[in-house]
Amino acid sequence: MLKPLLRQAVALSCASLAFNALAYDLPGMNLGLTSFYDGSPAPDGPGWYVEEYLAYSRATRFNDASGNKLPLPKQTLEIFAPTTQLIYLGQPLANGANLGVTAILPALAHVDVDDGLNNAALSAREGFSDLTLGAFVQLPTIMTPQGGPRLTQRVELDVVLPTGAYDRDKSISPGSNFWSVEPYYAATVWATPQWSFSGRFMYRWNGKNDDPLTSFGDVSDTQAGQALHANLTTQYALTPQLSLGINGYWLKQITDTRIDGSEVSGRKEKVWAIGPGLVYAFSPKNVLTLNAYFEQDAENRTEGDKLVLNFLHKL
Repeated sequence: MLKPLLRQAVALSCASLAFNALAYDLPGMNLGLTSFYDGSPAPDGPGWYVEEYLAYSRATRFNDASGNKLPLPKQTLEIFAPTTQLIYLGQPLANGANLGVTAILPALAHVDVDDGLNNAALSAREGFSDLTLGAFVQLPTIMTPQGGPRLTQRVELDVVLPTGAYDRDKSISPGSNFWSVEPYYAATVWATPQWSFSGRFMYRWNGKNDDPLTSFGDVSDTQAGQALHANLTTQYALTPQLSLGINGYWLKQITDTRIDGSEVSGRKEKVWAIGPGLVYAFSPKNVLTLNAYFEQDAENRTEGDKLVLNFLHKL
């Protein structure tokens, strides 16, 4: 029976870049940044880890509430967003669980947006995004009778602080200018010693923006709706170091955006994506993950493709 390092390869937690794009309402979230073996504990046990995510996305559709492409002569949005995460995993408790904390700092390093109309209102700024602080519990691993893992699980609570660069006159800013809270549950379950499934299931609550984008007009505050989203994968360990698989994500806004306290219908966002990926463990201290995503059926948001490179290193 294989005992791959990849059973413990992990992206403990990551919040995506919190930018507001094209007056769409939801902030950036973890859409596909975490993937394979997501519920598993840190690969080299307790200690400090640093994780770097390099995400490149290119959208070629700006979609309306019905999922139709907006009638614009050109529709491109290109973004490069690096994200750095620091993780601490504590020593096991008496019941085998581990406590941990994390800090995540995304950035908007490059953005290019074009609607073909030379629209001055369609502008962007670059810079650091909102800081996320989180605390998690890595639950004890449930083992098979043969001694391999059957189920690994983690629960975490993240708080997103409005620390990022924000400009109400820009359609895209690195920061959201409001607080967010996001709990999640992540799990990996093994069907065989080589074949497993992973999922991270997240809920996002967003606070009020007391300095809303000028595109909203003369209003005092806005509040993005609540949302559910998930990252889902299936992976197969070809060797103790290398796994290949299929990864995807799903997002659905479940409550309406509020403007000056009143709900505004017709602005809920949704999208899903699927694509191939791989993870390679050079050692328990160094793990590389590569994911590609192709978005589908977007409503009230952009639609395109995304490539994510992720490297985990134990300090």
